[in-house]
Amino acid sequence: MRIYTKTGDTGQTSLFDSTRVSKADVRVDAYGEVDELNAHLGSVCASGIDADLADEIEKIQKELFAVGARLADPRSRIAARVTKAAIDEKDITRLEHLIDKLEAEVPPLRRFILPGGSSSGALLHQARTVCRRVERRIVALGPEAVEPIVIVYLNRLSDLLFVMARAANHRAGVPEIEW
Repeated sequence: MRIYTKTGDTGQTSLFDSTRVSKADVRVDAYGEVDELNAHLGSVCASGIDADLADEIEKIQKELFAVGARLADPRSRIAARVTKAAIDEKDITRLEHLIDKLEAEVPPLRRFILPGGSSSGALLHQARTVCRRVERRIVALGPEAVEPIVIVYLNRLSDLLFVMARAANHRAGVPEIEW
């Protein structure tokens, strides 16, 4: 199988249901943003982040593929049996537990902090801002674009990425700069 198909040479692409749309379509833009977030998380892992955080990020990257699949499926035709293309309550609960665990290891937040710090911390802050953009793009598609749980997942994920950035900086001994 070749990586190039030539089917996008006219500026169109196919959604999951074979509908042809412009590559500038808002739905295509939204799952492109998800792909960008996933790439940022790959950069975080390449930065040398602690193994426990890298393991969690790998799970998140797989879940982001599921989010992208949901966005590329406007008629909800992905079979229910394809569980790897689903986000559910247990995924959100896992993120919440991880937030709680990581918050317990960093000093309490008393002021706003400037994004930055260690390489991993700065990249996590960047990923957090991309995650917020993804969330805005998907919300802009309207309430019927994806299951509501996808929005909840992304909202929780951006919170987790913030706490991960704080934890990465704390573990690296890099102080946060307060605003």
